[in-house]
Amino acid sequence: DVAAAAAALRVHVSVSRVAFAACKRLAILCEEVHNRQPAAEAGAIEAIVAAMQAHPQEAEVQEEGCGALRNLCAGDDAA
Repeated sequence: DVAAAAAALRVHVSVSRVAFAACKRLAILCEEVHNRQPAAEAGAIEAIVAAMQAHPQEAEVQEEGCGALRNLCAGDDAA
């Protein structure tokens, strides 16, 4: 779920393959509207940004991080 993906990203932010996988998972989960607010509340936005900052040369992390942020912030809810 979104909380588990955000937690994994926070704990393993320095491991690029984990950052990639967690950002990808969050991007997929946040395609669903009902996952966006819980993801924001679980600290996903901050975790995604931290992963992108930790891996500026990893195109896959950057791409999935952007996708996750886009999906998480889509819509008109409070997130």
